[in-house]
Amino acid sequence: MSVSFQDRSLPEPQKITLPAELESLAAFRRFVEASCAGRPGIDRQFIYDLVLAVDEACTNIITHGYAGMDPGSIMLACQVGAGKVVLTITDFGHPFEPYEPDRPEVDLALEDFPEEVFGLYFIYQSTDEVDYEAGEDGNHLVLTKHIR
Repeated sequence: MSVSFQDRSLPEPQKITLPAELESLAAFRRFVEASCAGRPGIDRQFIYDLVLAVDEACTNIITHGYAGMDPGSIMLACQVGAGKVVLTITDFGHPFEPYEPDRPEVDLALEDFPEEVFGLYFIYQSTDEVDYEAGEDGNHLVLTKHIR
């Protein structure tokens, strides 16, 4: 049984599925930009924030989620409307429960930080809501940003 993470209050999502490879990141960025561009209340900073969150999440999936496995795919769905943008990222790699990290201490040397700290920090800082569920139908990271 497949669970839908689609927000039913929003229009049908636009979707893209690409290989879980670093080379796919540029296409994911363009997809987010194209899905949001020209929408009322969405400016360049808003789009930049979403692109940053998707880029960090997909990089983590590629480098950690599929570690030790044959690379699979990443599915990205975008819904825009009702005062928000909802991005759902689905993969079939190792599950990982995201957590909101404390603000990194920038006075410390970069090599003193776990590598995922900055990525998770950027994801949480650039979106309003972060939800995650892992199940038989994949890992689903849902990022929501409210249009102000």
